[in-house]
Amino acid sequence: MDPLQKIYRLLLLVILCFLSWATLPFFAPLILILIFSFLFTTIFLQGVDYIEGYTKSRTLSVVLILSISITTSILFIGSFFSNLGLQIKTFTNKIQKDSFAIAVESLSLKTKSLLPEFFNNWVPESDKLILIAKTFMINIFQNILSLLGSAGNFIFISFMVLIFTIILLIEYHDFKRSLVRFIPNKYLEIGLRTIYNIEQQISKYLRGQILAASSVALLSIIGLFILNTAGANITLVIFIGTIAGLANLIPMVGPFIGMGPAILIAIMNNIGNESAFSHYLFNIIPSPFFIFDIILMFMVVQQIDNSFITPLVVGESVGLHPMVVMIVLIIGGMLIGPLGMLFAIPAAGILKVLLTEIIFISKNSHLL
Repeated sequence: MDPLQKIYRLLLLVILCFLSWATLPFFAPLILILIFSFLFTTIFLQGVDYIEGYTKSRTLSVVLILSISITTSILFIGSFFSNLGLQIKTFTNKIQKDSFAIAVESLSLKTKSLLPEFFNNWVPESDKLILIAKTFMINIFQNILSLLGSAGNFIFISFMVLIFTIILLIEYHDFKRSLVRFIPNKYLEIGLRTIYNIEQQISKYLRGQILAASSVALLSIIGLFILNTAGANITLVIFIGTIAGLANLIPMVGPFIGMGPAILIAIMNNIGNESAFSHYLFNIIPSPFFIFDIILMFMVVQQIDNSFITPLVVGESVGLHPMVVMIVLIIGGMLIGPLGMLFAIPAAGILKVLLTEIIFISKNSHLL
């Protein structure tokens, strides 16, 4: 190829990349809908194919699978917000009582007495602590209201994802056959292998991550129940564990996201409880309100996940070196935040498949 043509093609590629990046914000919602639709299709596809073998109707199979999933999600979300509302109401009533002010003042004095004199200025006075608690509760209410305010956009996107998922699940194999028709006969075998490898990469990774997230959620719930038997008095245990499991879909993040709400609830529920304030971890380390117990429990869950669950369940599903995974996660997080971290690894796996096939074609083009 003429060097001038190479430069021309390179400049054209740079211009196309720049234009794609510049127009990305305008198409971001549509791209997001399509990505989630494709991911849900990948998750439900095997179940739909399996049920279709019995019902002999693909549409009925899709309706059954999605109905069960949507009903379960609605029940869980409804129960979560109901219990969260009760918890916030309990905290609000507790803050307004005189006994809470007395307990906070006692907590402030005891904390100052336990700390070296140098750190005493760092501990807020009781009235400031109460003000902080009230401000925190107001912020939670405001965040919930803002969340409800943006629910319209979320419902619209969820509805569109559902529609696209239904279409993809019903017409998946037809779409695949249509795609294959566009592949020239010369590259048919390579094209089929590429499509198959991409499907396998995404499917294995998603199923592995879902199983790993379920394991982290279960371990977190069990750990919180064990702490409650020791007197931690943590409420919303199932929801905290579920949040930790779902957050674990972003590697190395999940358990630590569950840690914050657990510590907050333990402190709020145990203010005024002398035995909880004077609790010791392993009867050696002071752990007021079971704070260090909670931190240790989530760290243990994280280590179990990193050392056993993820290697066994997810394994080498995308075939990437751990260092490459870390770099890909950082790049994804820098580009589009948490969603970027969520999609970074499967995207890197797809890119690896495509590069492998491109290298294969370039090395064996004389045989095609």
